[in-house]
Amino acid sequence: MSAQSEPALYPLFADLRQRRVLVVGGGAVAARKIAALFTAEAVIDVVAAELGERVRVWCDDGRLRHRGTAFAPEHLDAVWLVIAASDDAALNAQVEAAASARRVFCNVVDDAALSSFQVPAVIERGPLRIAVSSAGMAPVLARQIRGRIDALLDDSLGALASLLGRWRLHIRERLPDLPARRRFLESLADGAVGRLLAQGQPRQAEAALAAALQGADPKPAGRVSLVGAGPGDPGLVTLKAQRRLQEADVILYDALVDPAILKLARRDADLIGTGKRAGQPCVAQPAIHALMLQHARAGRSVVRLKGGDPFVFGRGGEELAFLRRHGVDCEVVPGISAALACAAYAGVPLTHREHAQSVRLVTAHCRDSIDRLDWRALAGDGQTLAFYMAVGQLERVRDRLIAHGRKPETPCAIVENGSRPEQRVLLATLSELPEFARSHRVTAPALLFVGEVAALAGELHWFGAAPIIATSAAIAYAA
Repeated sequence: MSAQSEPALYPLFADLRQRRVLVVGGGAVAARKIAALFTAEAVIDVVAAELGERVRVWCDDGRLRHRGTAFAPEHLDAVWLVIAASDDAALNAQVEAAASARRVFCNVVDDAALSSFQVPAVIERGPLRIAVSSAGMAPVLARQIRGRIDALLDDSLGALASLLGRWRLHIRERLPDLPARRRFLESLADGAVGRLLAQGQPRQAEAALAAALQGADPKPAGRVSLVGAGPGDPGLVTLKAQRRLQEADVILYDALVDPAILKLARRDADLIGTGKRAGQPCVAQPAIHALMLQHARAGRSVVRLKGGDPFVFGRGGEELAFLRRHGVDCEVVPGISAALACAAYAGVPLTHREHAQSVRLVTAHCRDSIDRLDWRALAGDGQTLAFYMAVGQLERVRDRLIAHGRKPETPCAIVENGSRPEQRVLLATLSELPEFARSHRVTAPALLFVGEVAALAGELHWFGAAPIIATSAAIAYAA
């Protein structure tokens, strides 16, 4: 089967009020499309050899116009868009060709390749519309997702959207500063206004909105959230982290943050890369401090986005201390640390009743940090070692562990790009670890796990490709 390209559709909501739309076809499928167009208050023309009962009734009632039984390109004159909903594939193709020649958007029902626009699955709450599209590739899946989203949204959101529409100008006048206005609006759904609407008390809700607006600060102080982005898989980002990304005016992100996670941010947020990747140029820590302070003092909501967890080798403690010293409102949103996620996605249990009763998280970022480690304690049995930033220090890690008593045949696992689609897992003994990693060109980001539990990845792996196991020495399960 040949691969089919997946179009990147531009999402668009069309205002069809009193604009002419042509529907080619008069059967059940056409009737469904016409019913949706009635909701949009479009002016509808129909071309069809035969009209089904519903379409005939609408025609007799004057709700639409029957233009004829055979399609002609002239039917597209003065039309804004056209829907080809007949059961004749050749006719549908003729309609699409004529529409394309006239630069009129055309939807061919159940034929994504011919369609220049897709009709999405829609969730409606009053003026609030949420559209879900699969670009015509999987309409049943789009409808399933619509159902899931629909179940999450309270019916009162439509009333809230209408209320905000009536008060829009008043809110803009009272809060001309965009960050202040956005923060005020974001507080309404979960506050007293939203609760009163959910309780069926619209007049009380409007009074609560007026009172809240009167007391709103036109120039609120900024804030900074130190947010953990997790190891890479967007599905591992916490709900609170997603909320902060949606609220942020400015996002300062590290290089290890997966681009898919940045897509969770509000579209108009300022995204500022701050580097922070081993062996590559990066923004110095004092400059990051200055950026956080600058934007917070300008009244903005700032997210400092870090791979993994801010407080696990993320310098989150330093940044929090800096913000506190300068009186900036701040918080920490924990993330799933890379050690936890990479081990889980590689099938390496960090603790195990038979093999490991403790875990140590260790940084091997540079020679100075390695020289300060307690290697005698790290070489002890019955524990798992998780080394961050160790790719460039594998020889030193191996030599020091063996020199302090760790067995050369100790199982090790390197997890590269853990939790991401391109994840690789390499299994080797401690003695052969550096050469094996070098032969497979392992690069950061990667974590190293040392201990008997690393051997279990051969049996327990479940995500991505199977582990690559060193052939020069078999890794046996710990006795």
